[in-house]
Amino acid sequence: MTITKQEVLEALKQVYDPEIPVDIVNLGLVYEVAIEAGRVDVKMTTTAPGCPVGSFIAGAAERAIQCIEGVKDVRVHLVYDPPWCMEMISEEGKRMLGWE
Repeated sequence: MTITKQEVLEALKQVYDPEIPVDIVNLGLVYEVAIEAGRVDVKMTTTAPGCPVGSFIAGAAERAIQCIEGVKDVRVHLVYDPPWCMEMISEEGKRMLGWE
């Protein structure tokens, strides 16, 4: 079974920052998805360094990915470079926030 980046991103759209009503993909928090032989590595960030719910969000992301058929191992890495900014929010995310 081949795992696709699109499957991973769709799973991650089920994960929300508890303070913002937008999923982490459309919020622009997911920087990179790498898939190799059933292992999924994700680099993601939070809206602010030192975010008190960063590990909670990363854990939720890991659990969401583990539900994908064929996933054997998941590693979610919190990174802060580049720092997140509001321009990273997708057009869909902006609609979710009522900005458009």
